[in-house]
Amino acid sequence: MSGTAAGERSGTVRVLGLITLILGVVFIVAGGITWGAVASNLAAEKITVSDDATAFQGQLVDTPWEAWVQADIINTHALSETDGKTYAELDREDPARATVMTASFLRASLFTSVVAFGVALLVFGVGVTFVLVGWALRKLGTVPRAAAFPETTATAPPAGSTV
Repeated sequence: MSGTAAGERSGTVRVLGLITLILGVVFIVAGGITWGAVASNLAAEKITVSDDATAFQGQLVDTPWEAWVQADIINTHALSETDGKTYAELDREDPARATVMTASFLRASLFTSVVAFGVALLVFGVGVTFVLVGWALRKLGTVPRAAAFPETTATAPPAGSTV
């Protein structure tokens, strides 16, 4: 292979590495901004974790784990009001039905924020992966072809040796 072809190949690899690095940084920033936006919007609701929750009692709900715990205790409270019956199991005329419906909506909203936090973390993780792959591609693009792929030549064993 000519020196020009090897140079073009390493140049292409370096450009692909740079593009991957840039995309990685964009994903990291997008993931961080999304996490922050979800946290700040959730905090703006001024929900605090119930005192009888399994964890984070009295804390402002602004993280996925606090949202999960609060959703769980809302479910516990709703089920205790209805002797363990869910919204779908209640009679249409049951006065507790409206309370359980509201609890269901609150839980769904909290779980939606948990999913949004998860997506933000996924995007951030993809960004980190892209940065690492881009960095590796850039490194590969700087290694001379002869060093990266040394040509091996098969040689015949010395005369009289047994193989």
